[in-house]
Amino acid sequence: MTAKLRVATLGCKVNQYETELVRQGLQRVGFEDCESSESADVCIVNTCTVTAEGDSKSRQVVRRLNRQNPDAKIVVMGCYATRAPQEVADLPGVAEVVTDKRELPDLMARFGVIDVPTGLDGFSGRHRAYVKVQDGCLLRCSYCIIPHVRPKLTSRPLQHIVDEVSRLTQAGHREVVLTGIHLGHYGVDWNRNKPREEWIRLAHLLRELCALPGQFRIRLSSIEATEVTRELISVLSDHRDRIVPHLHLCLQSGSDSVLRRMRRRWGTRMFLDRCQLLKESLDKPAITTDVIAGFPGETEEEFEQTLQTCRTAGFSKIHAFPFSARRGTPAAEMNDQIPKQLKADRVRRLTELENELRTDYYRQLVGAELELLVESSRELVNLGNEPTVRKNLRGDLAGKPTHQVLRGTTCRYAAGELLISRESIAQESVPRVGDLISVRVVHADENKLSLSTR
Repeated sequence: MTAKLRVATLGCKVNQYETELVRQGLQRVGFEDCESSESADVCIVNTCTVTAEGDSKSRQVVRRLNRQNPDAKIVVMGCYATRAPQEVADLPGVAEVVTDKRELPDLMARFGVIDVPTGLDGFSGRHRAYVKVQDGCLLRCSYCIIPHVRPKLTSRPLQHIVDEVSRLTQAGHREVVLTGIHLGHYGVDWNRNKPREEWIRLAHLLRELCALPGQFRIRLSSIEATEVTRELISVLSDHRDRIVPHLHLCLQSGSDSVLRRMRRRWGTRMFLDRCQLLKESLDKPAITTDVIAGFPGETEEEFEQTLQTCRTAGFSKIHAFPFSARRGTPAAEMNDQIPKQLKADRVRRLTELENELRTDYYRQLVGAELELLVESSRELVNLGNEPTVRKNLRGDLAGKPTHQVLRGTTCRYAAGELLISRESIAQESVPRVGDLISVRVVHADENKLSLSTR
């Protein structure tokens, strides 16, 4: 009888990659994914601890899986498992706690996996594939627990990554997202005590990946502003047909005094200089960011400075979230903790600013030629003489399909929608889900880009 497997992942792209790696390893020895109505023999839960909410959601997932799969062996890994292993072990149904991601090959071996995968062959259920290139963080930002649970800086061998990306693109993935705990530190662990001319950094990896054949694009996940070097920008500029013009630069605060309390490595002037350099070097790049609202002691003046820095940077997306005190970090012990309601209000104001900045950025793209990764497709019908295309409330077609609407993500990390008339294009040439297609922006609102074929 085939063993049944169910996996659950919380948190970042690195976690999602690691879950998929374990899943594919177990499939090599006969495990199959559970159908929704089936009970699992083994459940793998990959947890997050970046906020208190991450801990709470991780516990909820374990308890739910135990209720739904009472006879299953539950294996818990991830950052919460590393930070509080006994707390996790005490949860119902937990049979094993993996406290170090470097133990994943040993975990798979205990299930009988002899040929432990060094990378992925595909990324189940996703049109874009995440590729983990490094692990660990050496920084000591005062609010962050992650360096305590992933302290070891390790970079994957360059050839392993190149081979993996080659397999993923051959499997049909048209976008590859390079990710890591500290992506910009790829290669740093190899470079110690070597002359600079022998260093290997993220820019070197990108050049190798850009040389691979096939139609696909590369996106970088979160990176520090200090690592947006002229060398990296040169690679982005030289390979515009391969690397998308989108960078997620972690701001966290736009106030220099708050940044000092956060123990960040730069001030707002340097951050904005890097944003400006990107805008001068690339064609209308999308710059997205994270901002923590209500860091201990944050005054109204300091918060206003953050709003102004965001306006100057011209972000297309701001991931705003309230400060969450993590036990074991200096920020958790700081005086002047901000009341919950005030933090929520500042998140609201950041979200309002994000809507304004996103709309402004999207409007700049009208007339631009972009690439769209098609992620969903739906047939629609015209109702009467109305110019809009609709479906009825049940989602059924009210007549013969007259249009097809394709939705997905553009290279600028903006949601895009392409409406194709069946009269204007042959059925066999309509793009399919998973395709990477060339489009032109014809209209923009605050939520999406309306596109046409070029």
